[in-house]
Amino acid sequence: AVRHHHERWDGGGYPRGLRRDRVPLAARIVAIADVYDALVSVRPYKPAWCGREAARLVLREAGRQFDPRLARLFVRDVLGFDDLLR
Repeated sequence: AVRHHHERWDGGGYPRGLRRDRVPLAARIVAIADVYDALVSVRPYKPAWCGREAARLVLREAGRQFDPRLARLFVRDVLGFDDLLR
């Protein structure tokens, strides 16, 4: 998961340019959680985003950066923002 969490669903990531189901499932999960955590956390270079805005970005990146099925599952079942899927 650690090695491959920067791979992208569309194949544009690194270190190996894996795409879709070739990215290990654990790495696909960690990728979503990592980006969400980075967005909702205060960083020296940016303020924290609200959870709903971060969830919207996860959904926008579904099918590009993130596994679309996992992105929807994360937003609906983990975050509880099922209204964003309508």
